[in-house]
Amino acid sequence: MKAMILAAGRGTRMRPLTDHTPKPLLEVGGEALIVHQIRRLRDAGIGELVINHAHLGARIEQALGDGSAHGVQIRYSPEGPGQALETGGGIQRALPLLGAAPFLVVNGDIWCDLDYRRLRLDAQDLAEIVLVDNPPHHPAGDFALRAGRARLDGGPRLTFAGIGLYRPQLFADCAPGAFPLAPLLRGAMAAGRCGGLHHTGVWFDIGTPERLQALDGMLRKP
Repeated sequence: MKAMILAAGRGTRMRPLTDHTPKPLLEVGGEALIVHQIRRLRDAGIGELVINHAHLGARIEQALGDGSAHGVQIRYSPEGPGQALETGGGIQRALPLLGAAPFLVVNGDIWCDLDYRRLRLDAQDLAEIVLVDNPPHHPAGDFALRAGRARLDGGPRLTFAGIGLYRPQLFADCAPGAFPLAPLLRGAMAAGRCGGLHHTGVWFDIGTPERLQALDGMLRKP
């Protein structure tokens, strides 16, 4: 299985840290956030990665190269400065690199201790997403979860972790360009074709300098 790390976000809320450094290259625990992601994917047996980028994307390619230093193979899907395609559009653009089999997608600005080998797609499903308990900055959550199925209605609601296993067919009717992923997930849920996994371990959404500092402190604890 291949995996894609979404690394094209501008990181506006992280400024001025991201004025000269793309958010995935900000350091926590002594190394770049995206390196933590790469290692966890590698340890789950996923050795072929695709990384998209836009803002300061050349810095990401310079830092990671072909991935061999981290025991993986990396290919890039550049979107260009000022041309970020949002989550859905970025994945759709990278489909030729991801192939015909189901693939894992992980946001580049999260840290999570989930073992990615836990994700499984049922035969009829287009997606399985990871949900976490609602953090203080997102108390309303996104989706409900019942008997392993992600749902639009019901409760309690949980927060989408920015991690999902997808079939390419999820994007079959999408035209090239910028568009979000969430409407595609809602469509799969409405059709009964989206599984869900509740992760109760550690999860950080690195959306502010304060959260970056909190994660750094946790990782540096002896």
